[in-house]
Amino acid sequence: MISLTDAAATKVSELINAEDEAGLALRVAVRPGGCSGFSYEMYFDSDFADDDRTHTFGEVQVVVDASSASLLEGATLDYADGLQQAGFSIDNPNAQRSCGCGQSFC
Repeated sequence: MISLTDAAATKVSELINAEDEAGLALRVAVRPGGCSGFSYEMYFDSDFADDDRTHTFGEVQVVVDASSASLLEGATLDYADGLQQAGFSIDNPNAQRSCGCGQSFC
């Protein structure tokens, strides 16, 4: 299961609160595609499957589908807001290599 840093959990919580919709969770998934073979997908979701894996970080519920879970095991979602780096990033120990955009891996 992917984990969230405190900074990522805080930012995701802010974004969910701005949506003003009850029951939203952050869904993190891995899909075929991207320049390195797989790409990350993140979005807010309130529709859950029976085999989804969930974990709560502070106020944020994170949902991962069963097929993505093994590819995200041990991964960490972080958020930075600085001059050199801004936005979300995923540090994934399962990735053998990743592309320059940071959005795809194999």
